[in-house]
Amino acid sequence: MRHQDITRLALAKGSVRTLRQPEELPLLRDHLLRLDPESRHDRFHGFMEDGFIERYAAKCANDGTIIIAYIEDDVVRGAAELHPPDQSPDSQPEIAFSVEASVRRQGVGSILFKKLIAEARSKGYGSLRITTGAQNQAMRALAHKFGAHLTFRYGESTGSIDLQPQPQAEFAKPGIATPVSTAHAMINFNRSCWKLFFKLYGLDRAA
Repeated sequence: MRHQDITRLALAKGSVRTLRQPEELPLLRDHLLRLDPESRHDRFHGFMEDGFIERYAAKCANDGTIIIAYIEDDVVRGAAELHPPDQSPDSQPEIAFSVEASVRRQGVGSILFKKLIAEARSKGYGSLRITTGAQNQAMRALAHKFGAHLTFRYGESTGSIDLQPQPQAEFAKPGIATPVSTAHAMINFNRSCWKLFFKLYGLDRAA
């Protein structure tokens, strides 16, 4: 984790880890139920009823979804979800994020995003799909920061993040003149000039 990330977590006074134990999984449900109405609307694209969220959290606990949580005082205040590809009609793993208002603007979303991408790469996923509400400016900006190209459809922003390593372009060595290289060039140039001078006046045979 970079120093900037550690600093942000120190300011937020929390930690980030994956929820693995069965008894921890209800922490996601409680976190999602605490979201304010606007955040809940953005996260679930309009589905805001408590029963729906409870069923959703229970499903995540049993379908192989990886949940990376930001935790303060044993309470989940932010979560990143990596849903397995077999839950998607196009076999593309989908990701989702939620951060409670009390811990926003502290870098929590960025740290969760990085952790989730690292987890996806460790599983060999080549790309990820992200869907968020068209009005969710914070999530759209965060997704764009990590390379998502979003399109708008039916009130939603949908995009994908390419996780494939990009080939490095082969660049020629830059022709930047350093003091040493400049000095060598001048010496070689002067030698050539003197050789030409001696040759023109027949002095090269006098030696």
